[in-house]
Amino acid sequence: MEVSKTLTFSAIFDMDGTLIDNTPFHFQAWQQLFKKHGLPELSRETYLTGISGVPIINTLKKYFGEDIDEAELKALVKEKKRLYEDAFGPFLRPVNGLETFLNDLKSAGIKIALATSSTVEDVDFIFGSIAMRQYFDAIIVGSMVSQPKPSPQIFLKAAKQLGTRPEQCVVFEDSLSGLAAGNNAGMKVVGITTAHPAQTITKLANLVINDYADVTPQKLAALFDR
Repeated sequence: MEVSKTLTFSAIFDMDGTLIDNTPFHFQAWQQLFKKHGLPELSRETYLTGISGVPIINTLKKYFGEDIDEAELKALVKEKKRLYEDAFGPFLRPVNGLETFLNDLKSAGIKIALATSSTVEDVDFIFGSIAMRQYFDAIIVGSMVSQPKPSPQIFLKAAKQLGTRPEQCVVFEDSLSGLAAGNNAGMKVVGITTAHPAQTITKLANLVINDYADVTPQKLAALFDR
């Protein structure tokens, strides 16, 4: 694919719901965890607005108590991880068009970062099944920052590692907290409709997509001309 050599922006991707469409499987795992431990039934709305995009430790302390001891916390993390991986493993695949798009970005000389609230283990689980790690120049996980999304901290850290000014970055996100974080970072934001309908995402995004089939580096570059 022939691309312009004048593209100077960098791309920053969330992982869950953005690289892979795993939102329903995370929701299912949280529902199962809540039920097993006697918590009220978890609604989809509560998951999408208050849990999706938030580090697992923050969520567990919110619902299981801030004073939960370290051993129990680790056990709950492990249990939720097992529920999710057992359910999602057979269906793990990238969002349609992603691999071609990442290759197009690389061919255009665009730097790419992963900025996810998930853990290193979660990243390894995904990249262990689909070979995409080679496209990323930097990988930032939740434990590398002190403030969760919608704080812009994780995206600003990714931009710094890429050596790109925040205003020259474009963020790909699915969660409301992630979309807000991208805006708070002063970056262009592309919202993908894996978790929320377009009419919800459009309020927080410069561009809304269903997948990566029709996205090009040039289309992203046009966002910076507006």
